[in-house]
Amino acid sequence: MPPRLRLSNARVPQSVRCQRLLCQFEIPTAVRYASTAAATTPAPPIEQMTISPPPIASSPPSQPPSHRSPEHRRSQLLRQYTSLIRTTPLMVFLQHDNLQSVEWAAIRRELNKAMQKVDAQIAAEGRNAPALAPHIKVQIIQTSIFDVALRIVEYFRPSQSTLEKGKPPSAVDPATQTSAEISLSGDRDDPTLTHDLSRAAQSAVRNVKGQHALSTLLVGPVAVLSIPHVSPEHLKAAMSVLAPKAFGYPAPTRKANPDWHTLSVQNGLSKLNILAARMDNQVFDVDQTKWVGSIEGGMDGLRSQLVMALHSMGSSITNTLEGAGKSLYFTLESRRNVLEDDQKGEGATGDKAE
Repeated sequence: MPPRLRLSNARVPQSVRCQRLLCQFEIPTAVRYASTAAATTPAPPIEQMTISPPPIASSPPSQPPSHRSPEHRRSQLLRQYTSLIRTTPLMVFLQHDNLQSVEWAAIRRELNKAMQKVDAQIAAEGRNAPALAPHIKVQIIQTSIFDVALRIVEYFRPSQSTLEKGKPPSAVDPATQTSAEISLSGDRDDPTLTHDLSRAAQSAVRNVKGQHALSTLLVGPVAVLSIPHVSPEHLKAAMSVLAPKAFGYPAPTRKANPDWHTLSVQNGLSKLNILAARMDNQVFDVDQTKWVGSIEGGMDGLRSQLVMALHSMGSSITNTLEGAGKSLYFTLESRRNVLEDDQKGEGATGDKAE
């Protein structure tokens, strides 16, 4: 075989090497034209150069800077819990003891069936009420984060916090508790930020820890039954499924609902205990919750009872006032008749004497 030649030792002609160097250091045509155009373009005015450009927001207005990192799961749970508390006027707190996923699925199935029956009954009666069954849910909560969410909703007032800091109150959306004034500097500790993950919200509720009525109950494994409207009928049906013995409600019969008597449902219900309820920002115990569920006709029935009570109260007041006036009138009339009889008697005796 002929000997192999190494390329490193091969000599390259000088003309080829010069062409390579010229190609490497040659200025592109576009760069030459750009430099020529820049040299001929006039400089901007002095006013434009002296005015500083406006600051660029580090975050969009729809997502203001947060004192708590919004990417963390705890922050997302806090926002979820505050939204749930603000939009749910009726919540029932239950203590659960190591329920299995099969038991939770069976309990949710029976609860959904009971809620659908109540919706069908309301629709059959011709009452104009929205269907609540798709929105009634039972979910397990993180008690420590839920306690913070409760304190933020109950005690945090953005207008008061801004006034204490000597700043005018900003426009705050009551649904999201977010301020309309967003700092362009993007400072996450800006006191004008008043959303749930802001530093102002965290500082405002730090000193009221443990003062809420539900703080003593939010210990251990807790689940929440959320009903988006105050409906005594749905509450009674839910308690008839979850805790019929504790509330004194009749349990579903085996003939009417055989699935409720299955082993998975009964094992799950034996591990549930009703703690309390939160209704229209007030804490109710088991007896008060039972009284709400015993209202006949739901909220419409309660309104009709209130109208009847006010009507009867007004009629009783009217009768009382009229009775006082009538008694005074009869007293004066009887007195006048007595005086007239006395005058007639005196006149008759005077005639006889003459």
